[in-house]
Amino acid sequence: MIKIMMVDDDKLVTDLLQKLLKADGFDTVTVNESSKAIEVAKAETPDLILLDLMMPQPDGFRLCRMLREEPDFTQVPIIIVTALDDSDSRAVAFGAGATDYLTKPFHPGELKDKIMEALES
Repeated sequence: MIKIMMVDDDKLVTDLLQKLLKADGFDTVTVNESSKAIEVAKAETPDLILLDLMMPQPDGFRLCRMLREEPDFTQVPIIIVTALDDSDSRAVAFGAGATDYLTKPFHPGELKDKIMEALES
């Protein structure tokens, strides 16, 4: 089963994502404190990571860079799921190593499509 780790400081968001992903047959891991994300990722070895940008330290941009510096996560797809819908945020996220970028609010089908696309590449 494909395991997806969600990192977002908003528990309502991770609860909603977890319900959507479980309904689509994915195994999920939730992290609501970005400072614990790398530790949890090492323990859980997710196949894909959904990452918010606007979080306390480290923010999502920094966390994305930190994950990419870890040998185990250089090839794991990281999809940014954020309310930031500006070109600068997108550019910085992709520069930090993001695989794809999805803005909130989104259609559940769009999220699943992005996940499947990222896993296939």
